[in-house]
Amino acid sequence: MSSPSTPAPQPFFAGKVAVITGAGGLLCSVIAKDLARQGAKVALLGRTLASLEAVAHEITRAGGSALPLAADATDAAALEKARATLNAELGAPWFLINGAGGNQAPAITTLTEFDPIELSTEKPAEVRGFFNLDPAAYQDVIRVNTLGTVIPSQVFGRDLARAGRGSILTFSSMTGYRPISRVPAYSTAKAGIIRFTEWLATYLAPAGIRVNGIAPGFFVNERSRKILMNPDGSLSKRGENVLAHTAQKRFGEAPELLGAVNWLLNDEQAGFVTGQMIAVDGGFLADPGV
Repeated sequence: MSSPSTPAPQPFFAGKVAVITGAGGLLCSVIAKDLARQGAKVALLGRTLASLEAVAHEITRAGGSALPLAADATDAAALEKARATLNAELGAPWFLINGAGGNQAPAITTLTEFDPIELSTEKPAEVRGFFNLDPAAYQDVIRVNTLGTVIPSQVFGRDLARAGRGSILTFSSMTGYRPISRVPAYSTAKAGIIRFTEWLATYLAPAGIRVNGIAPGFFVNERSRKILMNPDGSLSKRGENVLAHTAQKRFGEAPELLGAVNWLLNDEQAGFVTGQMIAVDGGFLADPGV
């Protein structure tokens, strides 16, 4: 397969401010660089300043405008501080892309179905079933993925509401549609993001704000590579299972999100689109694997 082509620049984005949480990650950093390429001024938010600065350096070196701001997406006070800085340096935002999220090992089972061993006093330490999951980690996964979208939408959405325009973009996943094995907490959270996106779109429509979402299929990043592939680069059993249920029989590449993202954010192309979750999944949702 040839590499994904870069979408043609859209004049609509020129000079407008985009706030991107989780901007140090693979998918959102690619989105940030693409919006900057099209003339948007991007505020890069995340917990690790060094990773944000690396993305900002790439953007400014290419002639774009980027402002890295360290802030936890679940920390309202930190986000308010970041909002004040970006408003002073870049201006009021037009777009909010809620890319922050993640998972934790103690909230992930190592089993794909119940095994009596998880109830045994002789259970090996590496075995983790549903009955062995850490409730605190489970709760934190839900907190990070849900409140990490809700709180930025409150903080930065106020500027959009005052201006009576703009778009908010959320991120769900395939787990939001299907109860994928081993990740109950993440699945719960991402299903909630779909419902929240629909709710917020309805609520904010009178303010002139459109709210939509992207549900990525299986893309390979540093974290997922360890799950989907073996150290030698071959597919793991889980990777094989994923591709068995993916019509295109391959993983996605980050630039393949850009067409959907650009379309959803562009009022001139998608002005009558709100409350939608667009799957960019290579046919995963359509393919039962049989």
